[in-house]
Amino acid sequence: MAAVLTAVSVGAQAQQRQVPESRQEISLSFAGVVKKSAGAVVNVYGARVEKQPRNPFMDDPFFRRFFGDRGFGVPQDRVQRSLGSGVVVDASGLVVTNNHVIEGMSEVKVAFADKREVEATILLRDPRTDLAVLKLKSAKDLVAIELADSDKVEIGDIVLAIGNPFGVGQTVTQGIVSALARTQVGVGDAQSFIQTDAAINPGNSGGALVDMQGRVMGINTAIFSRSGGSHGIGFAIPSAMVRVVLESAKSGATTVRRPWFGARLQALTADVADGLGLDRPAGSVVAGVVEKGPAAEGGLRRSDVILAVDGFAVDDPESFGYRFATRPLGGVASLTVLRGGNRVTVPVKLVPAPELRPRAPVTLSGRSPLSGLTVMNLSPAVAEELAIEAGTDGVVIAEIEEGSTAARVGFQKGDIIQALNGERMVNSRDVENALKERKRAWEVTISRGGQSITSVFPG
Repeated sequence: MAAVLTAVSVGAQAQQRQVPESRQEISLSFAGVVKKSAGAVVNVYGARVEKQPRNPFMDDPFFRRFFGDRGFGVPQDRVQRSLGSGVVVDASGLVVTNNHVIEGMSEVKVAFADKREVEATILLRDPRTDLAVLKLKSAKDLVAIELADSDKVEIGDIVLAIGNPFGVGQTVTQGIVSALARTQVGVGDAQSFIQTDAAINPGNSGGALVDMQGRVMGINTAIFSRSGGSHGIGFAIPSAMVRVVLESAKSGATTVRRPWFGARLQALTADVADGLGLDRPAGSVVAGVVEKGPAAEGGLRRSDVILAVDGFAVDDPESFGYRFATRPLGGVASLTVLRGGNRVTVPVKLVPAPELRPRAPVTLSGRSPLSGLTVMNLSPAVAEELAIEAGTDGVVIAEIEEGSTAARVGFQKGDIIQALNGERMVNSRDVENALKERKRAWEVTISRGGQSITSVFPG
């Protein structure tokens, strides 16, 4: 039974789920699970050096003579640090953590419970799922933890949340799975989180949520809290999504390879559900289909209502995104669709988004509101990586330099530049060439979240 564990009988008793029947069963220990898995949970900490503005008086030899090379009141370079946890998931030295733990960091180190510290390189970052994969540069005798099948997790299963916050040491908390397929959490866009009441405190992000066989069923990533501490509502990224990101890192890819759907979805409202004869508003309405995309080729139509993916019910676009993204590339997903009052099955090929034209990235500079942007040609592959709903044409903002003019103006990653001073922008070179001319004012039209926005900036 899931609640009855000893150091010698972890595997056999975890196969069954039943309520403890005696005080003796309740008083048994979780030590066996902890011994099996805790050695794979590590502390992850990153750092980056931020250059501070140089005092112009430092160019004066007279000033340096009296105040030295460091100067008086001259800001020194500042080191920004981040702290969190991680999990060794492969004996070759692969560590999974949250992307927000190492976001923007240039140096990353991993510390083990036995005080060993090892430098790590970042193999892959995936902001869409808030996951990242690290590779340890040198480490011996690693304890790796196995990934569980998160599709078999049930509400009420007993779990342990294991973290390794810096300065505290390893922590272990116990609870149960209190909900499944939680969406609208606000972390990542392919959402279907495991909810638990096991305490997840600051510094535990990136740690392991393990089952009673000592396997990772999820990566702890967020909590619901008004004070910053645990209130018994924590969220973990299911191991099915962790496996997708990990396999992409193992293949040498710098971005996660996931299936391309090629359609835009909207949540099913209560009124529409009632009109369709559904007892509850569970499902996703197809709002648009990309021409020649997998959804179109499979026969999906506008106004279809998707109810399930390979037999797994999907209540909203977020849960659909999770289910579809965790299907293996190369196969076919069977969608259960409500169409005209009848349920039909629509096969959709699981293929990666195509790169229909070169990205041709361009970093913009000079006197314009776009200075500091890196823009590239839009394609299904780029749109998939940036998690934006777009066709195959346009110029998209891929990166924004921190502190740049564009950042101060308010441009966002994923904005699609449609026009400059009324002239349509087709590719990244169009934008670069348009900025070569000095203008007294710049009229910029972008598309953000499906809405067109036009703003005028001084030249």
